[in-house]
Amino acid sequence: SQPPAKRLCCRPGYNTNCRQGQRAGGTLCGGSGAAQCGSSKSQTPESLLDISARKVAEKWPFQRVEERFERIPEPVQRRIVYWSFPRSEREICMYSSFSTGGEESGTSGENSDETRLPFKRGIALLESGCVDNVLQVGFHLSGTVTEPATPSESELICSVSVSFDRCKITAVTCSCGNKDIFYCAHVVALALYRVRKPEQVKLHLPISETLFQMNRDQLQKFVQYLITVHHTEVLPTAQKLADEILSTNSEINQVHGAPDPTAGASVDDENCWHLDEEQVQEQVKLFLSQGGYHGSGKQLNLLFSKVREMLKMRDSNGARMLTLITEQFMGDPRLALWRQQGTTMTDKYRQLWDELGTLWMCIVLNPHCKSEQKCVWLRQLRRWNSVDVCPWEDGNHGNELPNLTHALPHGNPELLHKGMTSVTNMEGWVGHPLDPIGTLFSTLLDTGRGDEEGGNAFLDFSGTPKRSEPHLFPAQHFLDDGQSFVALAVETALIGLGQQRVMPDGLYAQEKVCRNEEQLLAKLQEVELNDALVKIFRKQAVFLLEAGPYSGLGELLYRESVPMHTFAKYLFTSLLPHDAELAYKIALRAMRLPVLETTAPSGDLSRPHHIVSMVPNRYPRWFTLSHIESQQCELASTMLTAAKGDGRKLETVLESIQKNIHSSSHIFKLAQDAFKIATLMDSLPDLTLLKVSLELGLQVMRMTLSTLNWRRREMVRWLVTCATEVGVYALDSIMQSWFTLFTPTEATSIVATTVMSNTTIVRLHLDCHQQENLASSARTLALQCAMKDPQNCSLSALTLCEKDHIAFETAYQIVLDAAVTGMSYTQLFTIARYMEHRGYPMRAYKLATLAMAHLNLSYNQDTHPAINDVLWACALSHSLGKNELAAVIPLVVKSVKCATVLSDILRRCTLTTPGMVALHSRRNSGKLMSLDKAPLRQLLDATIGAYINTTHSRLTHISPRHYSEFIEFLSKARETFLMAQDGHIQFTQFIDNLKQIYKGKKKLMMLVRERFG
Repeated sequence: SQPPAKRLCCRPGYNTNCRQGQRAGGTLCGGSGAAQCGSSKSQTPESLLDISARKVAEKWPFQRVEERFERIPEPVQRRIVYWSFPRSEREICMYSSFSTGGEESGTSGENSDETRLPFKRGIALLESGCVDNVLQVGFHLSGTVTEPATPSESELICSVSVSFDRCKITAVTCSCGNKDIFYCAHVVALALYRVRKPEQVKLHLPISETLFQMNRDQLQKFVQYLITVHHTEVLPTAQKLADEILSTNSEINQVHGAPDPTAGASVDDENCWHLDEEQVQEQVKLFLSQGGYHGSGKQLNLLFSKVREMLKMRDSNGARMLTLITEQFMGDPRLALWRQQGTTMTDKYRQLWDELGTLWMCIVLNPHCKSEQKCVWLRQLRRWNSVDVCPWEDGNHGNELPNLTHALPHGNPELLHKGMTSVTNMEGWVGHPLDPIGTLFSTLLDTGRGDEEGGNAFLDFSGTPKRSEPHLFPAQHFLDDGQSFVALAVETALIGLGQQRVMPDGLYAQEKVCRNEEQLLAKLQEVELNDALVKIFRKQAVFLLEAGPYSGLGELLYRESVPMHTFAKYLFTSLLPHDAELAYKIALRAMRLPVLETTAPSGDLSRPHHIVSMVPNRYPRWFTLSHIESQQCELASTMLTAAKGDGRKLETVLESIQKNIHSSSHIFKLAQDAFKIATLMDSLPDLTLLKVSLELGLQVMRMTLSTLNWRRREMVRWLVTCATEVGVYALDSIMQSWFTLFTPTEATSIVATTVMSNTTIVRLHLDCHQQENLASSARTLALQCAMKDPQNCSLSALTLCEKDHIAFETAYQIVLDAAVTGMSYTQLFTIARYMEHRGYPMRAYKLATLAMAHLNLSYNQDTHPAINDVLWACALSHSLGKNELAAVIPLVVKSVKCATVLSDILRRCTLTTPGMVALHSRRNSGKLMSLDKAPLRQLLDATIGAYINTTHSRLTHISPRHYSEFIEFLSKARETFLMAQDGHIQFTQFIDNLKQIYKGKKKLMMLVRERFG
């Protein structure tokens, strides 16, 4: 369908004489002045007609031309119409792809996704000769584009039409039915045909001009032929129009002139490129509904990039497209849901809102836009802002722009001596929603590069580096005073990054500060440093160190100030090859983290210092503190690496770490880093750096000694490894002062055990004397630990002291002393088994009896883990002899109430003679012990009593499904009863008693009678 005509055309002062002899037909676009389209083929100077026609075609709607001049010669009209079509491919590319730069895009097609972009496909169609029947009538271009057949689809012929005005495409239609924000490939192919081959396009004046040249017969013939050719489509419309024209009072007869879709724009028409508003809204709505899945976040960012690209090219559709996007964001149903539930939006979604705000900032601050337009946008922004669901900025940023002039760093030395200083930079430039430093840096950098066509750095807030290689800047882009734009850009970034600024409120605002800083540093790192830039680095570094409270690297530091660790690391690595002393000064000054300090001093202790708190009671609202501490750790690690081999600097860095880093895990990481750097395989170990590593490790041990840390065991093992690398004196030292570094358990089970291992002895190449000295320290440590924590260290102490009789006896006595009150039966049984294993059965027996005194097994604990220890203790006593067994049985009777365990012990004691398998030389009589005499009689009675008590306990809560199991239990009880001389009578009485007491449980008692009578 044809786009509607924009204005009515008529010629009240038309004079046929002025056009006599002129052709009613068309001429080729390249008629007069065609050489200008292909200036590379001809050196003919451009005519004044073409120069003026081109300027008029760019700036004036054609209606204004007609109103200004009563008669316009046809050659002039033709040149204006000719020059009104867009001449650059860049805008066509912008409206048909996510990529930028028409000329750059070319037809490379390296990326398979890029080849599917409408712009690339359009070029392919054009270059393969698929564009045909191209016709320009006035400000309207039409043609057909043939999509070649593919294995899956047949050939498709698309009818395409394009309207244009003042070098912009204002309307497009294509029969392919494309539904997208961008122009389809067929529109691209036709438009590029006109740009690249204007001389091959037949050009006609607007159709109204042609009709004016016809008499009545010609007009009738024209209309009838038109209806004949297209009678099915236009006949109803033709008849309707004929009826209206013949009716005197019809609306059509009240209007002078008639519409002409080829006649160009009216004075009132807005001059902008065609943008399918409905598709923009639909696509944004679709992407938002997907909630960040299926790459929708990426698609929205691509749309934002398109807006940014339009703004860069000063295309009014940038604001128009952003308005459409914003309306959809404001209508997102999730906003109301989050507000209702009191939940915050996701980070990814908040970043999209940030980008939205940033782009509106670019629009309203655009110096090229008119004040009336700004007023319209501000009204729109206020309207959106008044809506309930409009999200709040998460941070303490005000509504006004920051006062950039008042917040410049000052070098006034008096400020350093003031306790409190008035501060205007509560809002930092880095991390601010308006991103003044990033914007200024990108602008200066682009100007320095002089890159008008390529890249898209200006107004680029995405933070994604566009190039991986360093930028090389041409020498000619300098200011009048000889300073380069690049130098200005770098200096701007250094000033902004070095500004002392308060950490804002809110998690997201704090994350934005970190992210913005990292983005700016990433851009800085793309700039290759030369001598001139190094001078700027030096100048700024010195300035930041000596400046007052407006510098984040000055002596006066506020408790809530954003730390400088990330920035200082960049300065350090940049300056190190050129001025190492200055690099270290910067890095050491930046190590401060006052928000975690309890005391104020910082910097040079010979001068007054202040850590001032501007906002009381804010700590600990630093949501990004863990990230900040990791950046502090990275800075320290970078310095340690650089200082390898320089003992003085290593000592200074170590002092700074110990003073400023408060996280044990980060100090541990630094210790590990230093260890790795010190023991690189390609060189001899750096002993100074190893000592730094050990010192940091010792600090970690002291910090985590009394606090829970899930990595503690790993830390202790690592420290022993590090001390081993340093040397035998380091191992001896940590064992001498173990109580300040380790728990008794760690000291015995990890430290001393590792030190005494063969691996350590071999690694250190120790002689016998050194081995003995180390072993002596280990034994002393073991005994001290056993005294302090006998429950957990006694066994390790005994093991470590095995080769020294006096130490071993001392350890054994410590166990005996602690056994009565301080040790559990499990620990005592474990040590008892160890003693038997070492060949001390009597000591094992002694410890086993002490363990039994702490034990208590109730009637239903027949699966208790200590049962094996009890059976082992009884077997040990039985093997030692009758006296030992007699001594242990009363302990068993007292501690064990479980019938099955007692019967098991009883059975084992009656199978063999006591002392027959003794481990010592005593001999026994060889007779089996009698069940009628002590001590077995006592054990038998206890076992029978346990069965009786257990039976009554079980019957209290028994269920039918346990009846059969209970009968088996009674069978085992009978076996024990029958071991006694009068056991049969006792058991019968017991059963009769059960039948009487529990006669209500008829089914169970019936089972009892069936089995036992």
